[in-house]
Amino acid sequence: MEVVGQTWDSLTGPWGIDAVDPTILRMFVREARDRLPGLSSDDSPETILQNLQLIREGKLTNAAVLLFTSKPQILFPQAQVRIGRFKSSEIIDSHDFEGSLWDQVDKCMQRFRDMLQVRFEVDIKEPNLKGARREEIWEYPLGALREALLNALIHRDYSVPAAIQIRVDDNQLTAWNAGNLLQGIELEQLREPGHPSILRNPLIAKVFFYAKLIERWGTGTTRIIDQCRHQRLPEPSFEEDNHGFRLTFISDPYKPERLEEMGLGPRQLQIIEFVHEKKKISLPDLMGIFPDLTERTIRRDLKSLVEKNLLRAEGTKKGRSYTPI
Repeated sequence: MEVVGQTWDSLTGPWGIDAVDPTILRMFVREARDRLPGLSSDDSPETILQNLQLIREGKLTNAAVLLFTSKPQILFPQAQVRIGRFKSSEIIDSHDFEGSLWDQVDKCMQRFRDMLQVRFEVDIKEPNLKGARREEIWEYPLGALREALLNALIHRDYSVPAAIQIRVDDNQLTAWNAGNLLQGIELEQLREPGHPSILRNPLIAKVFFYAKLIERWGTGTTRIIDQCRHQRLPEPSFEEDNHGFRLTFISDPYKPERLEEMGLGPRQLQIIEFVHEKKKISLPDLMGIFPDLTERTIRRDLKSLVEKNLLRAEGTKKGRSYTPI
């Protein structure tokens, strides 16, 4: 919702400076000093908010309420995030996270750590304990999840009475927020580096930028894609429906339980294992591995694995190779 010349987050409401939580404001001052060198903890709360355009004629803007009060849900009950875990269509558990936008980010990230799978990879660079580096590999990159959450908080339409909804299924995680993309930006552009950024809530975005939660405008979705690629996960999908925007992460497609559910045969599982080991494999390579099979049989297996989105085919038919997705 917009009033002529104003965005929703710039509108003022009934609350004044007394509603501001000083602890939250001090945290912001501490985090924002690098990007706002003139900011001082000696400034009064009203001065700080005036410089950020978050107070007008003594009344807090909607952005100020969401960012700097401890219970903005008194005014905006929809300003929350719901995270639910599902098994098929059955909901296993659900948690609602409220408080300031900063609180919502912290609580949701902790919830992700509590509910998602993690494995550890040890990289030994020297033959001693100091030379061993242990890396946490989460089911989904935590940095990408944080970026997706921040995007939802910044770009959601707060005039719609619906929480941000994050659904965690066995093989995917979906984040939905009210509000379609604004006119002037298309879904395809979200995959382009430095794509245009049209902000529904520019004041919220500006404060998050000053606090170093986000970087340059128009880079959040490409950072999400890059982090998924780095972890060798499928690229996330971006969709719009009649009411909002949906971002879907796909988990590791090669999880044993997922492959079992797909009903793959032993030979197809072997092919996947070989492709993962070699990173790239061709039909002649597989014919050498399976000398008793016909070329037609191996081609049929490869076609099936490509159709199931488990392998990627590259090149022409004669020189075609296969790689992990």
